[in-house]
Amino acid sequence: MTTEHGESPEYPRLKELCKRHNIRFKKQLGQNLLLDDNINTIMVGAAGLTPEDTVIEVGSGLGALTKKLVRQAGRLLCVEIDPTFMPCLEEQFGDNPKVQLFRGDILNHELDKLVAEFLPGAGTLKMVSNLPYYVTTPVLFHFLESPLYFERLVVMTQLEVGHRLTAAVNSEEYGVLSVAARLYAHTDIVHRVPASCFLPKPKVDSCIVRFRCHKESPVPGLEIAEIMKVVRAAFRQRRKTLRNTLTGGNLGLSRDQVMVALAEANIADSRRAQTLDWTDFGRLTGIIRNIKNAS
Repeated sequence: MTTEHGESPEYPRLKELCKRHNIRFKKQLGQNLLLDDNINTIMVGAAGLTPEDTVIEVGSGLGALTKKLVRQAGRLLCVEIDPTFMPCLEEQFGDNPKVQLFRGDILNHELDKLVAEFLPGAGTLKMVSNLPYYVTTPVLFHFLESPLYFERLVVMTQLEVGHRLTAAVNSEEYGVLSVAARLYAHTDIVHRVPASCFLPKPKVDSCIVRFRCHKESPVPGLEIAEIMKVVRAAFRQRRKTLRNTLTGGNLGLSRDQVMVALAEANIADSRRAQTLDWTDFGRLTGIIRNIKNAS
């Protein structure tokens, strides 16, 4: 439960940890203290954890989410970039055989090597994290594009990013991020988190987003990275039609080749990128590949 001020019973303990370890939250690292511990409970529930699961948590901070993860997951790797939080994490989890602590920037480390070193023989892989806003998208794609298969990702993001990740075709928020999310996973917003749940209070609301990841590319015979090249080209000038955005650029297609590809894909050349779903982009990518191979 929370108090009338939005603070959970966990807040005094976290406040004491900050005082004892002389921790100051750094704005440049996007650090905020989550006051409502119920949010962590919702995140863990969304992850659907079992004792067979191996979890990576990015940005463990004071360990509030970590406490809940370790109760349900079989093994846990906590990755924290800020050295000032490490003594706090060591105090709470250093003697727990289920927990491995690692200080570093997750984006500077290949996930398969991290897992091999710290979690050998890992079971089903999942990632559950309260991500700093400024690294949300890079961290998400670090996991989605990894050669390792993560069955589920559950992350806290800005509400705006959550809307983009889950946006419907032809909506204002629909774009490259929306298509990518659908290619990699079934994605949904689990819970909205108001700014009042954090200290210091951010300027925007947040949300919990869940990715139930595909084990393989949903388009047989095509890698997602190949499809995304076409997606990015199509969205590079959002207001222009596909016959213009797909011509030239990184795809290296002539106007005639673009017109042939769109006709074969049964997509009108006057349409814009935001009217296509992931299946349209997959079909178009396969045709573009065949045209380029034949030229």
